[in-house]
Amino acid sequence: MNDRPPASRHLGLDLGGTNIKWVVVEHDGEAWRSLDRDQVATRAADGPDAVVARLATVGAEAIGRWPGVSSVGIGVPGLYDPIAGSTRFLVNLPGAWAGLPVGGPVGRALGLPAFLINDARAFGLAELRLGAGRGASSMIGLTLGTGVGGVVAIDGRVLHGHDGTAGEIGHQTIDPDGPWCGCGNRGCLEAFARADQIATVCGTATAEEAVVRAGAGDLRAIDGLARIGRYLGIGIANMIAVLSPDKVVIGGGIAAASDLLLDPIREELRLRVRTTSLDEVVIVTAELGTWAGAIGAAIHGAEVAHRNEASMKASAGAR
Repeated sequence: MNDRPPASRHLGLDLGGTNIKWVVVEHDGEAWRSLDRDQVATRAADGPDAVVARLATVGAEAIGRWPGVSSVGIGVPGLYDPIAGSTRFLVNLPGAWAGLPVGGPVGRALGLPAFLINDARAFGLAELRLGAGRGASSMIGLTLGTGVGGVVAIDGRVLHGHDGTAGEIGHQTIDPDGPWCGCGNRGCLEAFARADQIATVCGTATAEEAVVRAGAGDLRAIDGLARIGRYLGIGIANMIAVLSPDKVVIGGGIAAASDLLLDPIREELRLRVRTTSLDEVVIVTAELGTWAGAIGAAIHGAEVAHRNEASMKASAGAR
């Protein structure tokens, strides 16, 4: 006799400056699997209210294709209020996003509980459950792009902190006299390793071009990636010294450089990590690509909804 409960379905929406991605995932009580996915243009120029309405429309269309969805997670590219379900500051999205309700309007439109998550934390959660981090008890992750997003997972759970900002690995100071970062601090890891800096040190128009040229043997691009790898190695070494994780997962477009980036990182770690064995720390590239944010958002929505339901049942039982 099979006592396993029926599989549940969950929607993830990943709000980006260019596209809104959606996925529907399923959980059978033991494992996650992705059922479907698609994307549409964000149309950010229409303004925040129109974008929120578009999130709801996209979500409704996805649910129409996959009935039975029970929760919604929404990945946002920036800061948010996890209690109010509102955004605080979103990178690369124009308009007045500060204090704008997102989770509430989308959830009401879909008739489902909806929860926000930072897109980098969503990336990490997806890789932890379905991707390169699966099986790890503790993991740190970095997603390299316009900025340097970060995630920390302990005992199989992503840390969010009291306001959703835990895991901002890109905003640790690695040089107090270094260049200014967009956050207002000097010498953040992001100030050295974001996409425009990668392009500058590699002598290319974009970070993606730097990866292509390095792969083709361009010495300046190879040297540039080695320099970026050194900075990343310093930041990752700091995290390893504090957390001693099982895995380090590196995502974003530049991760396609593979060992041209990972070898300099590993060399820096050998120089700097003295308090734990690097033999127990696996450095890998992400597996889920550009869909990780939407997948992680879906999983986050499911896990928060489950915790909230369990808490309500426990409270009811105590009365």
